[in-house]
Amino acid sequence: MNAVRRYARRVVDLLRYGAAGAPVSITLLALIWILGVATDSVGRGPGQFVDRHLAVGIGPLEHWRLWTPLTAGLWAPGPAGYLGATVLVFLVAAPLERRMGSARFALSAGVTQIVGAVLGAAVAAVVKLLDSDWGFRLHIGTAVGPTTWIVGVAMVASASMDTLWRRRIRVGLLALTLTLVLFAGQLQDVIRFAAAVVGLCLGPWIVGRSARGHRVTGTRREGRVLVAIVVAATSIGTMLAALSPHAVGPLAVLRDLFRGVPWTAAEVREICQAAQSDPDCRRGELDLRLSGVGPTLLSLMPSVFLLVLCDGLRRGRRFAWIASTVAQVVLLALSLLNFVVRYVDVVDEQTLFYGLDEPNVYRTLTPFLTPLALLILLLATRKLFDVQAPPKTYRRLFGKLAVLVAGLGVLYVLGGLWARNGFDRRPTAATLVADFPERLVPPVYLQMLDPRLLPVDWASTLLYEWTGVVFWVAACVLVAATFLRPAYGADSGAGERARAILTSGSGSALSWMTTWRGNSYWFGAAGDSYVAYRVIGGVALTTGGPVGRPDRVRDDVAGFAEFAAANGWTPCFYSVTTDVRDAADTLGWVGVQVAEETVLDLGAIAFTGKKFQDVRTALNKAAKSGITAEWIDFRTAPLAITDQITAISEEWVADKGMPEMGFTLGGLQEMDDPEVRCLIAVDEQRTVHGVTSWLPVYRDGRIVGRTLDFMRRRADGGFRPAMEFLIASAALLLEQEGAEFVSLSGAPLATMRRPDAADGDDAGPAPDVRPGWSDAMDSVLELLGQTLEPVYGFRSLLAFKSKFQPRYEPMYMCFADPVALPSIGNAIGRAYLPEVSFGQGVRLVRTLVQR
Repeated sequence: MNAVRRYARRVVDLLRYGAAGAPVSITLLALIWILGVATDSVGRGPGQFVDRHLAVGIGPLEHWRLWTPLTAGLWAPGPAGYLGATVLVFLVAAPLERRMGSARFALSAGVTQIVGAVLGAAVAAVVKLLDSDWGFRLHIGTAVGPTTWIVGVAMVASASMDTLWRRRIRVGLLALTLTLVLFAGQLQDVIRFAAAVVGLCLGPWIVGRSARGHRVTGTRREGRVLVAIVVAATSIGTMLAALSPHAVGPLAVLRDLFRGVPWTAAEVREICQAAQSDPDCRRGELDLRLSGVGPTLLSLMPSVFLLVLCDGLRRGRRFAWIASTVAQVVLLALSLLNFVVRYVDVVDEQTLFYGLDEPNVYRTLTPFLTPLALLILLLATRKLFDVQAPPKTYRRLFGKLAVLVAGLGVLYVLGGLWARNGFDRRPTAATLVADFPERLVPPVYLQMLDPRLLPVDWASTLLYEWTGVVFWVAACVLVAATFLRPAYGADSGAGERARAILTSGSGSALSWMTTWRGNSYWFGAAGDSYVAYRVIGGVALTTGGPVGRPDRVRDDVAGFAEFAAANGWTPCFYSVTTDVRDAADTLGWVGVQVAEETVLDLGAIAFTGKKFQDVRTALNKAAKSGITAEWIDFRTAPLAITDQITAISEEWVADKGMPEMGFTLGGLQEMDDPEVRCLIAVDEQRTVHGVTSWLPVYRDGRIVGRTLDFMRRRADGGFRPAMEFLIASAALLLEQEGAEFVSLSGAPLATMRRPDAADGDDAGPAPDVRPGWSDAMDSVLELLGQTLEPVYGFRSLLAFKSKFQPRYEPMYMCFADPVALPSIGNAIGRAYLPEVSFGQGVRLVRTLVQR
């Protein structure tokens, strides 16, 4: 319910935002309704006069009605079109006008409407050369609808948007409009797609490009969203085409996978009068029976189920990816079956399966295209979907589905026996049991099977047609519920156990990172401690040190080393504190400093004195600018806030031109956790200028501090000292809550330069006790840190944190076998950047060389 309220609140906000300050949009909407009422087009659609003189098409243009490309955007095709146009104007056009300005909005609407209509008509003329049937229908057709200029304006506006929404709008609209062209195939669909392309091309000339430039790199989270958008767009397009009685596109034949092709009553009557026992008579009666509301809904339920799976794809769920892939394989198989039926003589030539009036190889093979494209997309992006549900989630799901099927089966059999006089044949219990599985299958998939029974009264019809609908609706609800269950890691059972140990025991400032996705777990003999690790290239690389029992650190280090050795792995403890390094030293291991943790001790913190000048300036400037620090829960925050945070993050990643780093550096995925608190800098207009996330630090089962993880600020036009303001505010607020310290975390491959041991304890271990190869390793890490600095800025980050005058705690990498150093270095690099493509690697090298 909370999610429903969040989306409802977002829609209401958009309506309020769109209703004010958009004179062109509101004027156009009023004009559309006035013209529709004046020409009696609202109730029944455009009449003959509008169709002949004001709608656009090849015919009107051939007769030199050159005004039709413009006037076609001022009428809508029927009552649903007028209602849809009203919603789109308030939710899309009006907000875009406020963003672009009325003059640019009017220019964009006019240009995309006119040029899109002309280009669409030209495409229709060319199509006739490739597909005479579709081309003929386009040639004689006309088109009206404001969706042309609404889509065109959206594509124009996307040119100046930030990376997140530019990518989403373009992918979503192009996928949806192209799907409608391929399935519905009406002239209006072609013109709408042409307007989208025109808007895409002319957008930079009308509104300019985004200040951030053209970026293509995105996060894993955004990659999942884009895949979900494409799958959802094709599903919605297919459903819209299936519901259209006039779909003529090259893939229109695929609609028959979602909707039967009923015979007319006259045809059935003629066949049955000739021979009541003729199989065609029963098939015709079946088609008539399947033309009701229930069978139509049942035939559409696979597409609805795919939309449910899109929510799982958005969340990165592995089950959603598997189910979506299987669905596309099934559609491909049905397309292949259609080809076999048409061109391989294995079944009766008179079969009604997949009916086409005049089939040819081209029209029969085209249904392969959509499921094949989606299958390729899903297979190419399979690594994005690695989130598994908590243990036993799908065991319980399949159990509930089994109970549901059994219950519906009993209801169908008992109800059928009660209403047995309502069927064309008096059924027995055995007949009803055998018929029940077919009631759960969308009727279009049963076109090659003769029906055992046909209903003839209301009771039998209700039972016959709606049993499957109830099953699919319940299945969609149950599957959707599994996506709402939190998943903490690839090994969810072990992950939940690790969480329980951490929240009841003790850990370091980085221990919460052990609960992140991608970790595996080794548990101590007593079961109250663990080590989180990942195996990369034969190296068991840990995420920090042992967690749970500080008094057993040495035993856990030794135990994990034995476990790794037994599996043939090289153990390496990464980003560990001094106590773990000391324990490793007693085992003959060596520690190399790889980072520096920065800690602010709370209790009497006061940002006074010259050293804190930058921090005080940020606090004072924020107060004058009306910017406040506000704690939020990312999972339940309003969509208006989370959308801004997501956009800020995507812009940051796009600027880098490289994927987000992982391992000990979290992103939006790790922020979406009930234990993680987010502090945002927000102004009076609810614009987010910066965001930070704070991980809990446990000691003896209670939270004693917080660790800074996620840091992002708005790049263009935002509050520049947002990070200084947020970190200082977090320290002050957490101090009031009784926290003992805040850790600003460490910066990988970056350490503070200090004098040697003469400076005291902070100088770290004396260099003369390290073997020569350790000095060499330090040099390698130093070089690597300097090399990556232009792209990821680790050292700049550490220098930034020094503004807060923190206490520095060294962090080490501990390992036993110096010979394995090359493998360890490779494992660390792949842990931080597991998905760098060849192209990104080339860009990284080019960036490093240029800088």
